[in-house]
Amino acid sequence: MNISLRALPSFLIQTDTLRNTEDAVDNLLRDISLGRLFKAALSVLLAYLLVTAIQSLTNWLSEKVPRQFRLVIKQSIPFLKGLILLGVIAYMVRLFLNVSQQNLLALTGTLAVALGFAFKDYVTSIIAGVVALFEAPYRVGDRVTISDHYGEVVSYGLRGIRLQTFDDDLVTIPHSVTWSDPIVNSNSGRLEAQVVTDVYVDHEADLSAITDILYQAAYSSRFIQLKLPVKVVMRETPWGTHLKLRAYPMDIRDEPAFRTDILRRAKAAMAEQAIVYPRVKPMMGLDD
Repeated sequence: MNISLRALPSFLIQTDTLRNTEDAVDNLLRDISLGRLFKAALSVLLAYLLVTAIQSLTNWLSEKVPRQFRLVIKQSIPFLKGLILLGVIAYMVRLFLNVSQQNLLALTGTLAVALGFAFKDYVTSIIAGVVALFEAPYRVGDRVTISDHYGEVVSYGLRGIRLQTFDDDLVTIPHSVTWSDPIVNSNSGRLEAQVVTDVYVDHEADLSAITDILYQAAYSSRFIQLKLPVKVVMRETPWGTHLKLRAYPMDIRDEPAFRTDILRRAKAAMAEQAIVYPRVKPMMGLDD
């Protein structure tokens, strides 16, 4: 092989670089044995069992304690899961890698680039989840609206959250939506959240009587939180008057039952006074 004297130093430098990289890999990785693999599998299994136990225990305990402490207990689940995950990662690193500043710096950049391309979306969701833990746009127990989905946050995972809707569906939403989509939080860690009940009547209806009926329906409900205000607002539309009753249940979980109770009471009282409802003009193939 003919190599010029001018090209020889460059060739030697590249050879030394490759040799140093191989040496760094050899120095970074520990010898993989059955004992280390068994310890790794055992640590992952214990972490999984511990996370499952914490999830079950906190869910059980949150339903047994007084109502005002329920959300505080549930909101501790993501932090406990994060601590367990960090502990497992630290143990795995010590188990398979020779941890030293020189060894870690040798391959950190390469691994970061490789993982960034391979798990770009997953890593984005994980980072967004960590940020969300501190900014708290949603927490376990909150009622949130994300995109077209509204429900209670029942689970806070590494990649995303799970919403339980009023139809008892579980919707999984990645944390990465916090970068782009608006998030509407109804209670922000509190037990109470405002519930809006819509009522529509004709322009000729007695608005004073209807307003009194709505107030009575709200204050007589067994779900009402009397410490928070109850308001009735209205606006005019071409086809009738739109009234909104704004009130707070004692527990946001009772939102559907609270709204149903108010409507049932209000409709029964308005039926006795022959309240006139708006007649909507025929549209989309519907008759009068």
